[in-house]
Amino acid sequence: MAGHSHWARIKRAKAATDKKRGKHWSKLSRAIIVAARAGGGDPSMNLTLRYAIDAAKAANMPKDTIERAVKKGAGDAGGEDFHELVYEGYGPGGAALICVALSDNRNRTAPEVKKIFEKRGCKLGATNSVAYLFSKRGVIAIEKSRVDEERLTEIALEHGADDVRDEGEAFVIECDPAAYMPLRQALDEAGIPVESGEVTMIAATNVEVAGEDAEKLLALVEDLEDHDDIQNVYGNYELPDE
Repeated sequence: MAGHSHWARIKRAKAATDKKRGKHWSKLSRAIIVAARAGGGDPSMNLTLRYAIDAAKAANMPKDTIERAVKKGAGDAGGEDFHELVYEGYGPGGAALICVALSDNRNRTAPEVKKIFEKRGCKLGATNSVAYLFSKRGVIAIEKSRVDEERLTEIALEHGADDVRDEGEAFVIECDPAAYMPLRQALDEAGIPVESGEVTMIAATNVEVAGEDAEKLLALVEDLEDHDDIQNVYGNYELPDE
């Protein structure tokens, strides 16, 4: 979560999705469908699709389920037409939140997301009401035990990385979104296993949220993440470990 290391956030996300595997697979399937529809069904020619498939494999999604999603996205048949929707708002403690959804019906998703915010005593904001607080960045995490730091740093900097930092159990690389795909490809070609990689939203500054507000904020984020259409929730909050 924001304010903590990216590695800690990745581990938290994995623990959460293990409990909701079916719903997580459904969201990964949507990402595969959208990627295949936009760039074709050949992952060797469509890197976005390739990494969407990699994410599905990392979540132990069955091979036939992945193949069905690719065919659905690449096929000429109609089916659902998913669109990316972005919702912004403030949560308890003044935390800014950005929710990114893939939906086939914006008229359904918007009121449902609004209701989740209102249920927790919060409100959706207008477009760009909080987006200005964030910047889009590529973030890649690699377990320290699986790579030599000097070699990793050399490859990362040669392919557009802005930063390589030690976050305890992992090295985390940060880059401009335009450098993300070439950097992922360079790591793949070098045989360096990526634990997690994504283009994400990172806040310029974080707000500390504690006590009752922290509990309410976590409940709001969990409700949002549990919604079928919402793929990611980004925030600028920092929570105490407890």
